[in-house]
Amino acid sequence: MLIRIYPENPNPRHIRQVVDILDVGGIVIYPTDTVYAIGCDIKANRTIERIARFKGLNPLNPDLSLIFHDMSQLSEYTIIRDNPTFKMLKRNLPGPFTFIVMANNQIPRLFKNRKKTVGIRIPDNSIVLEIVRELGRPIITTSVHDPDEIIEYTTDPELIHEKYRDFADIVVDGGYGKNEASTVVDCTGPEPVIVRQGLGELEF
Repeated sequence: MLIRIYPENPNPRHIRQVVDILDVGGIVIYPTDTVYAIGCDIKANRTIERIARFKGLNPLNPDLSLIFHDMSQLSEYTIIRDNPTFKMLKRNLPGPFTFIVMANNQIPRLFKNRKKTVGIRIPDNSIVLEIVRELGRPIITTSVHDPDEIIEYTTDPELIHEKYRDFADIVVDGGYGKNEASTVVDCTGPEPVIVRQGLGELEF
């Protein structure tokens, strides 16, 4: 299913339609402030495994991130050890960043890696933020990769739907996406370290 949602004023009925699919363990493809992404409810363990296998990741220890609605929701699932890190996150979020932080025991056991860290995102995109707000929980997220080496990420939602219609339960058309991924910042050490420079320019 392909559904059009406008980022300027997301239709609550359409947002609810997406959330209903997430609630029953469905797979959703949606826009972010960088590339389109694949996601599911944080509680949908079997679906998380399915997405991990689809992306070629270890289903028992998948390298996936979480999307949160805001900093308040983020604090329910993570451990921000110091004030400078918290301030840096507040300065840069919502925005095109994935921050690696310590996970607390709210993160499902399946999702924890050995270091007990998790990648977190609060994208500057009203569609996905409204989806997460309405759901009331974070969603698992991973980028839609394009096998074409030149165009690493697919940007056209109609083409994404054609390609992934048998895998995803619903594809949200929020307009053309970007083809550059988020900047990844590791916040688990004494100083933040940029692991991958992407779209976001980090303000320390």
